This record gives sequence, structure tokens and C-alpha cells, in this order.
Amino acid sequence: MNSRILLVEDEPGLLLTLSDLLESEGYTVETATNGPTGLAKGKAGDFDLIILDVMLPGKNGFDVCRELRQEGSDVAVLMLTAKTQVIDRVVGLKLGADDYLTKPFDPSELLARVEALLRRVHKENLTPVVRFQFGIISADFDKAEVLKEGHPISLAGKELQLLRYLIDHRGKVLTREEILKDVWEYQADISTRTVDVHVAWLRQKIEENPQYPKHILTVRGSGYRFNP
Repeated sequence: MNSRILLVEDEPGLLLTLSDLLESEGYTVETATNGPTGLAKGKAGDFDLIILDVMLPGKNGFDVCRELRQEGSDVAVLMLTAKTQVIDRVVGLKLGADDYLTKPFDPSELLARVEALLRRVHKENLTPVVRFQFGIISADFDKAEVLKEGHPISLAGKELQLLRYLIDHRGKVLTREEILKDVWEYQADISTRTVDVHVAWLRQKIEENPQYPKHILTVRGSGYRFNP
């Protein structure tokens, strides 16, 4: 499922630019142009992230953030501010914002902040699979045991972690960079060849025909997807 983002910004040009930018990255974006509307949508909507400008008509971003937290909302909040004073950043974070970005900012920095926040949210909400069966494979991750047609197969530690990660995110297209960050905890500038090699090894062990895999699928130009 695509991540849902609420963008609360009163500058029409920036609202349109950011909406187009986020939607081009595959996010579902809803917008609001003032504080009261943003607060109402934030309370009513099931959003993964709210991008919230500080200077808004009707109710400023600090008040919107405060009221969302008082209502018990734990949605991730990224605040946008034209102010550069440290005290304004501190106030936003103390009120419950997860991150802030000072205008003007580079679009690539905004996307990086959004990606990092959503990755954290999804990881926190993720309930790892303990036991899972697909095709002729049965996996018990508590026992670190994988069976193929009832017979144990030997997986190295990283192969087992990779299999569990793929299963936990089944149906989702995962980039090599995501896999490196979450399984190997590498930075994005490390070679992604590591992922390809381990996927190949894993296919050899769990697929009925590794040349024509049914479960660990390559998504050309993107990465991999696990298909139960």
C-alpha cells in the first residue's frame, strides 16, 4: 500500500510543487491550506505522515501539532518553517514533531526526510513473522529452522535474515538500497551487489527452479518482491 501523506501548506505555489513531487514518488497526497482544516483532516484521516507548515492562517502549525498529540495521534509530523531561530525548532520538537526542515530547502532533502520518517514508522508498526509457509518451504524463525519438503536446509545467518525481511514485506517492491539499510544496516552508497548475490544464494536453496523463481521475484529497474 502506498504511504498516505497530508500536506498542510498555505502557499499555493509551494503546495502544488510539493504535491507533484511527492505524488511522482508514488505517495498518496491530501492537502490543506490552513490550520483548522489541517487539524480536522489530521484527526479524521489515516495518514502515515503529516508535512506541516508552521505559519498557517487560522491556527499555526505548533498549535495543530500540539492538539494532534493531545488527541492521542502518533502520526509522524515533519514541520516546515521559514524561521531559523533554534528556539522555534526546539518548540516544534517539544510539542511532538518528529523532524523539521527550514525553508528554503532542496526537494531532494525533503524526500530524504520523508523517506526516513516513513521507514521508521513502517518498521515500528511491523509485526515480524514467526512462522510462515509458502510452496514447499516452511520457516520457523524462532527456531531458525527452514524446511524444504519437510527436510531441513542450511541457511547462513544473513540468508535467514534476508528471507525473514522479504516475508515480512511480502507483496511490496523493495529496492536494493532499502534491503541494505534494513538487513545489513549499510548506507546507500555501499554496493548493492551484496543483495543480488544473497538473493541468488537464497533462490538456489528455497526455489523449486531457481532459474524461474516463483517466490523471490526480480522487479526490473526497482529491486525485489516476495510472492508467497
